[in-house]
Amino acid sequence: MSATPPNAPVVLARELKQVYKINRGFMRPADHLQAVSGVSFTVLAGKTLAVVGESGCGKSTLARMVSLIEMPTSGELTLGGMDVVKASEQERHALRRKVQLVFQNPFGSLNPRKKIGAILESPLEINTPLSHAERAEQARAMLALVGLRPEHFDRYPHMFSGGQRQRIAIARALMLKPALIVADEPVSALDVSIQAQVLNLLADLQQELDLAYLFISHDLGVVRHIAHDVLVMYLGHAVEQGDKTTLFSQPLHPYTQALLASTPGIAGAGLAKKRMVLTGELPSPLNPPSGCVFSTRCPHATARCTSERPALRELADRKVACHLAEQFV
Repeated sequence: MSATPPNAPVVLARELKQVYKINRGFMRPADHLQAVSGVSFTVLAGKTLAVVGESGCGKSTLARMVSLIEMPTSGELTLGGMDVVKASEQERHALRRKVQLVFQNPFGSLNPRKKIGAILESPLEINTPLSHAERAEQARAMLALVGLRPEHFDRYPHMFSGGQRQRIAIARALMLKPALIVADEPVSALDVSIQAQVLNLLADLQQELDLAYLFISHDLGVVRHIAHDVLVMYLGHAVEQGDKTTLFSQPLHPYTQALLASTPGIAGAGLAKKRMVLTGELPSPLNPPSGCVFSTRCPHATARCTSERPALRELADRKVACHLAEQFV
């Protein structure tokens, strides 16, 4: 379904930044919240990049930029070979068809007043000249592709379970034959037994249609199942980035180590033997720490960590932003 050649870059991001202006009131200077601070990554056709981190780390802001809901404050973002920042509004409109979203809550993302058939036909009605009969034919075919039955076409969303609704949401996202699916916590609202079914469906669809996924999640167990590469974010910064197997087996950034150690069954590099508990609260993005953004909660922080911000650098087959990373190799 995707027209992108296998293993070709679907998304190229270079030093993406998103800064929000926060008005503080009359005669008071505005604050500036840096939600994403110079993040770079590539998503290939047929591959999944998972973005992980705590709430407030900037992963959903990153998803909004990639899906063209928001334009980056600065940096480069290329979709299908076209520079999004420099594109005209008409070109961006065409690009939006190549990127589709699957939201977290399947109960809130479907219009309760519309039948499933109408929900699936809607993207085609807005974006294509297809007739009603042609739209209905494609919608019925998509229902079958995501494992739903023909009779579901004329039912309303409230008549389905959470897992079925998320299948419908996935089907709607695929109606315009996108190259990239941005999935923002797509299984976190589902029961654990249903999560596995939806993840397996996403994996099967990726293999069959050569889709690229930008997968936003805080659940490393889910990430282990679906991802090829992982981007770990903290307070708007990329702190570690690389192949899933590499990161899970030997995490080099203390924050990645803490995330893995807190997830039963997937801790790597001997972390399962030592429970790591993060102390302190996540700092405010309006007033981030000087030096390393993780220094206020890191058990290994030194004076250098509190004064000098580490660059994201190549080390042991991944990228890591930590002055002390060599001691964990």
